[in-house]
This record gives sequence, C-alpha cells and structure tokens, in this order.
Amino acid sequence: MFKFFKEKLSDVVKKFSKQVEEESEIVEEIKTTKDVKETPKVKKTKVVKETKQKVEKKPAVSKEKKPEPTSSKDTKPEIKKEEIRKVEKKILEQQDNKQKVVATEVIKDTSEEIKVPEIEEQKEEKKGFFSKIFGKKEEQKEDHKEVEEIQKESELPKEKEQEKLPEIKTEKPKETIFKKVSDSFTKFSLSDEKFEELFWDLEVTLLENNVAVEVIQKIKEDLREELTKDKISRKHPEEIIQESLVNSLNEVLDIPSIDLFSEIKKKKPYVIAVIGVNGSGKTTTIAKLCNKLRNNGFSIVLAAADTFRAAAIQQLEEHANKLDIKMIKHDYNSDPAAVAFDAIRHAESKGLDVVIIDTAGRLHSNDNLMNELKKLIRVNKPDFKLFVGESITGNDCVEQAKKYNELIGIDGIILSKADVDEKGGTALSISYVTKKPVLFIGTGQEYKDLKEFDKDDIIKNLGF
Repeated sequence: MFKFFKEKLSDVVKKFSKQVEEESEIVEEIKTTKDVKETPKVKKTKVVKETKQKVEKKPAVSKEKKPEPTSSKDTKPEIKKEEIRKVEKKILEQQDNKQKVVATEVIKDTSEEIKVPEIEEQKEEKKGFFSKIFGKKEEQKEDHKEVEEIQKESELPKEKEQEKLPEIKTEKPKETIFKKVSDSFTKFSLSDEKFEELFWDLEVTLLENNVAVEVIQKIKEDLREELTKDKISRKHPEEIIQESLVNSLNEVLDIPSIDLFSEIKKKKPYVIAVIGVNGSGKTTTIAKLCNKLRNNGFSIVLAAADTFRAAAIQQLEEHANKLDIKMIKHDYNSDPAAVAFDAIRHAESKGLDVVIIDTAGRLHSNDNLMNELKKLIRVNKPDFKLFVGESITGNDCVEQAKKYNELIGIDGIILSKADVDEKGGTALSISYVTKKPVLFIGTGQEYKDLKEFDKDDIIKNLGF
C-alpha cells in the first residue's frame, strides 16, 4: 500500500531538504563576507567619530586671540602666547604618534577661560578634568582648581611624563544584539519567492500521487509558515520539514471518526444505504461489511435495490448465501425504493438489527439515476449513507464523493481496492475535502479484508 508514493515522497523530501540546506549555506556565505568587509571600518571609525563630535562642540584654541587682562582683584599670572603654542605643539605631536582623542580644557581668567587641549591617556586623572572631556557637568570649584594648576605650570617640562588617562571604551553591545547576531548565523528563513521555487518538485510529486489540491495547499502553507516566517536551524532542515509534513497530514486526517457498531446499537433496525459510482466495488464491500457485522453479533437483512445493472441481484444473492444472510429482491427494472421499503419492513417484523441497501452505481452527472437515488433516500430515510469509493481512481474518487455529499449527503466513506493503490493520495484527501470520516478500507478479495481506517497507519505507510 502506497509503495510508489512512499518512495517518491521520500526522494522529494530529501531533495527539498538538501536544497534548503544549500540555500542556507549561500545565505551564510553572503552574510559572512559582508560582515568581514564592514567590520574593520566600524572598528577604526567608531571611537573617533564619537569623540570627534564631542571635540567639535568645544571651540578650538584660537592662535590670534589674546587672553583678556585679569582684573585688579585677580592675582593669577597671565599665560603668554609662546607658552600656549608650546603646549599646543606638544599635543599635536602626541596626536600623530598615539592617535588618541583630543579634548580641550579651558584656561581663563576670572571672567573667561581659554581652552587648552589635553591628550586622553590611560591612567585616571582628576574627575573634574575628565568630566569636561566626556561632556559631563562638574562642580565649579573643580574647574577652577584645574585652571590654577595649568596657570602655575606655564612651561611644561618635556622630561616630566604626563599621567596616563583612561581610554574611551565603546559601549558593550546589549545581549539582545548578541542574540540577533547568533541567530543570523545559526538560523535562517527563506524568502517567499525562494520557497515557491523549492516547493515546486514536492508539489508535482503530491499531484502525481493523487493528492487533492486542497490538501497540497494546506501542506504548502504549513511549510511556508515554518520556513519563511519562523526562523529554522541551519543544521536540521530535513527534520523540520518532515515534522511539518507529519503535522500537516495529522491535521488533514483529523476528521472525527464514527463508531458504526455503537451507532447501530442505538436504533433497531438501523438502515444503511450504500451508494457510489459504477465499478467502485459496492457489492463486494457490502459482503465484507456484512461479515464484520455478523462477527460482532448483529443480525442483518440485505435489500437488492440495484435493479438496473445486469446480474447485480445474482451477485449480491451469491454473497448472501455464502454468509447465510437473508436478502429481499424484486425483478429487474422494478422500483429500487420499493425493494428497500420491503427489506425494512421485514427487519422490523423479524427483529433484525441492520438493513443494508445495495443501490445501483451511478455518476453524479446522470440526473435521472441521481433523482432515482434521491427518491430512495426520501422514502426510506436511511440512518447512515455510506459512500464507497475506488481508492485507485485518485482525485476522481475525491470529486465523486464531494458531489455525492452535495447532492445526497453522505455520513461516512469506505475506500475499496486500497491494497492495490500504490499512490495513496485518495486516502489522504477524501476526508479533508468532504469533512466526512473514512470508516474502513478494503485490503483484499476475501470477506475478512476490510480494515478499520487508522490515520497513524497511513502516515506510517508513507514513511514518516
């Protein structure tokens, strides 16, 4: 069962997973090369840009500007031009050698201060001095202390080593930024365009194996959600793809089932009308169902309401004789609704549990036969309308069940000939499209070959 589909699906999933892995490697290479090119520039310019902005905000020392004369009350010495130039020259030399940030300090008299640039070094100096460099506010007393010290040292000795000031440290990236960077290398997501391109092979494989368009669309949207909107790990795309497929198939097959045996116990007689198209295996399926019901202790009567097809009555009668089950029949071309009516009356009089009505096969497009079936349903009001579909017909079977459900209304489905269906798309699709449960699948030619439908077995047979 599903042998061909299993092999094809396994191959295409591996191929799809490989393509996703290759795409992730391409994305990673692009990001890596981009980061390598951009990172050095950032490292070189980041500190300089930040400090440059701060320096620009403070006016540079004007060479032409003369310090204003101090007031009579001020006893502090006046700084000469030559002294200031010496200081500036030394600072410029240190700027070229050490490539460090230049800040300015103000040298003024009591009315105004003249700003003198100072070089930022590694060791800490007084707090008030560096609060000027970093743009922080300091108390006025500390500012005057620094002015006095600079004024006293009018000539800076070359031999004296200046104390090293602390380096400007760039702010550490936040944890969320690290996480984003980490995710960019360990996870990725596909664009919608790339996903459509990669999904094409899987879509064709599903179509080739008779999976309905509605089911393909569901699988596609679920995969798109996993691979485009949510980020996936670069290491295990095949696992994620398979997990998404299994989840999609579980949802597709997750139609509430019906326990037919429990339903039969609720009413006596319980009337089941078996409907479907020509050649779908209705009569053989009825015989298998009768065998299963009898083995569970139910008494049965058959109604040979297929008065249209030649030898249909003889075929059903042969099965009834083998199973030792009573059958009600009329002549060919008689009213099928009348045959079903007589069978129900017989069951009521004999106290039988179940009446199973065998109807003639017909296409949903045959209006005359569909009207005849509608009459049978209207007159006899069956408790359960059971559609029998041929599994190997694929999407045709799904479409037939859909039309029967619209015109007549079906309550459950049996898929015949599932044992020779190597594709399996019908079993995946028919319940999802009709919203009706599959009760049994035919797995052979013998009466015992009617197996309860189990979605876990279906998924397992597909190799998941």
